[in-house]
Amino acid sequence: MVKVFMDVFSVYGDSFSSCLSNLCKVLKRCEETNLVLNWEKCHLMVQEGIVLGHKISEKGIEVDKAKIKVMVQMQPPKSVRDVRSFLGHAGFYRRFIKDFSKIARPLTRLLRKEAEFIVDKDC
Repeated sequence: MVKVFMDVFSVYGDSFSSCLSNLCKVLKRCEETNLVLNWEKCHLMVQEGIVLGHKISEKGIEVDKAKIKVMVQMQPPKSVRDVRSFLGHAGFYRRFIKDFSKIARPLTRLLRKEAEFIVDKDC
């Protein structure tokens, strides 16, 4: 037997009635396929919410401010592992950061095998 776990799925519509109609279709399909929902984790008919680390609303996809707060509070990198961790967090939001690769270049240079690990002003 195979068990499949789905963590997140979103149902939306351009009006309350279309959203409700779409939700009914999804719930019916869940029932037909014996998919069990954890109702404590379900958020129905919300105007906005955090989905996979992004704020989703009628404005579109935005950055979750809580994630930015965590990144701002991170200590400067002291090792290659720290640089990888920071770039992993920052890379999650690269779509929102103009010229991300240019900005991150000084840090990515520290990941080269032959590079000396010196965190300078550019980093």
